[in-house]
Amino acid sequence: MTPDWELVRGEFPSLRAWTFLNTATFGQIPRRGVEAITNHFAHRDETACSAFLTWFDDHDRLREKLARLFTATPDDVAFIPNAATALALLGTGLDWQPGDEIITLENEFPNQIYAPAHLSRRGVIVHELPFDQVLDRLNPRTRLVALSTVNYSTGFRAPLDELCRECARRNIITFLDGTQSAGALRFDFTHTAPDLFAVNAYKWMLAPNGAGFMLVHPRLRERLQPLTIGWRSHHGWRNVDHLHHGAPEFKSSAEKYEGGMLPSSALYALEASVELMLELTPEAIETRVLSLAAAARHLLARLGAEPLPDSGSPVIAAALPGRDASAVARDLKQHKVLVSARHNRLRVSTHFYNNEADLDRLAAALSM
Repeated sequence: MTPDWELVRGEFPSLRAWTFLNTATFGQIPRRGVEAITNHFAHRDETACSAFLTWFDDHDRLREKLARLFTATPDDVAFIPNAATALALLGTGLDWQPGDEIITLENEFPNQIYAPAHLSRRGVIVHELPFDQVLDRLNPRTRLVALSTVNYSTGFRAPLDELCRECARRNIITFLDGTQSAGALRFDFTHTAPDLFAVNAYKWMLAPNGAGFMLVHPRLRERLQPLTIGWRSHHGWRNVDHLHHGAPEFKSSAEKYEGGMLPSSALYALEASVELMLELTPEAIETRVLSLAAAARHLLARLGAEPLPDSGSPVIAAALPGRDASAVARDLKQHKVLVSARHNRLRVSTHFYNNEADLDRLAAALSM
């Protein structure tokens, strides 16, 4: 059954005043997410935080829901404050040697450039390549391939299955930053099987800042050491009356990478958004998002813009001949139409809460 998208749109109060086509910068939090935060703080007051261990039970419930959304297992899921934290795990938890190589893509998000480049002080060599050259560049010194599932500035959606399979065959670690696609596009963690899939959840996952998660493949969990060591590192941490003293014995699950307290209010909001996505179904969401993206791409071309080729992405990047994209984005904001500009291209990004009327208002504002 097709969701009632206009009813769903009512979950997002900001859309009454704004034409919002900018989820690639920030997603909007649904009413149920705000209510989940409010309920959490009310519960803290009612119990004086005496029931804090139950918050972790609730977050384990969120692990199960994330596993369903991305075809993983709850043991694969760890909570992180942002995707950069997941990449830092690889930078600190692996035994890097001079001459090791990292491959990332041209024009990648700075995370995937800065973190590998920082390892150059240890003799690690970084290659920034077009996607069609990556497979041919793999060699025995390649330790890591790090890229975004969807590029933040071009909207390029990388075909990942063959790359992840070949890297696994060669024992090369694959890191995928899913921040610009998770929540909009389907992702089957078991099928694609990267070593690490990290998501900053404040975009298409519709959560507050500070809510993020990563899916860590069992083969990587066997070799990757935690970055954060704290009171929750030992497998028996729930026995708070008698916490273990001594070197921690880690769980085999991805939870071992968390170490300490979690941002519970943000995670309750994330859970509310995940529940909404499971209700709508990933299939229906992807169909809706890509349909609106195709319509936006057609609209921009009709108005004389030059969109980059469609790779099945919720991010549309278009050059505006003779116009400065940043200035255009600022002008659109004055008309309460929110898009963004990246590298002198206008960036329009659609989510399931958008509708055709949003695109009509964008067209009218661009034509002024």
